[in-house]
Amino acid sequence: MHGETRIGISGWRYAPWRRKFYPEGLAQRKELEFASRKVSTIEINGSFYSLQRPESYEAWHEQTPDGFLFAVKGSRYITHMLRLENAEIALANFFASGVLALGAKLGPVLWQLPPRLAYDPARIDAFLSVLPRDVRSALGLAQLHDERVDGRSFLGAPGRLRIRHAIEVRHPSFATPDFVAMLRRHEVALVVADTAGRWPLIEDITADFVYVRLHGDKELYASGYSDEALDNWAARIDAWRHGRQLAGAKLASPRPARRGARDVFCYFDNDTKVHAPHDAIRLARRLGAGVSGA
Repeated sequence: MHGETRIGISGWRYAPWRRKFYPEGLAQRKELEFASRKVSTIEINGSFYSLQRPESYEAWHEQTPDGFLFAVKGSRYITHMLRLENAEIALANFFASGVLALGAKLGPVLWQLPPRLAYDPARIDAFLSVLPRDVRSALGLAQLHDERVDGRSFLGAPGRLRIRHAIEVRHPSFATPDFVAMLRRHEVALVVADTAGRWPLIEDITADFVYVRLHGDKELYASGYSDEALDNWAARIDAWRHGRQLAGAKLASPRPARRGARDVFCYFDNDTKVHAPHDAIRLARRLGAGVSGA
């Protein structure tokens, strides 16, 4: 028995992908519909740069097939400008902006920290403590939104929905057992990020799911993954989804994670030379997690 495995891409609207991944003549408004039939999950990136609107989330929901999942990237206003401090109202605006309109297609929420933000236990613990974990708590938080989303908020309740969170760190000070223990207490996943050696690669498992971001192993955002590299990532993911950890993993804590099957979400972000969608399809096939017809 193993957890659910979803391999996908980070974003979908890239001009260089046209006529190389997207068929010639495909209307831009049809690109998500096309991509969501090739991979089983996609990261929404626009939410990192600005608050999106409910009608956008509703459209994305409608354009994708049943069973599809989105990851949603948390606002850089929270992570890079507020640097996680006094973030309750900003979090309220984020969750009121339409995220919950994805309903059952809402997968993990990703929080990417800036490279210069060092590990501050009090700051990180306070932020993790206010993250909503279900629809009820998310709606309660969203009610606190300010004028920035007045007249453009979504405060409906899409039924029962668990909200998972993952955090991607980029400062070496996070490679500490204390941080790993904190994430385990909060049940937040530590993103396993391959960044061509630029930022830390930490493979400790801290939640009941694993979140992987593959930005390129040779050149950040640009290099494709060789067959050997994809085989290596397939072996890692297969171990994680069966509740194991491969020997030689780069761990920050000597304490092993609890055993048990885990869901795995993996996103390719090596988009600049159109490697991401093709690498995602190749890795998914290795794991028997491909989309029919892809």
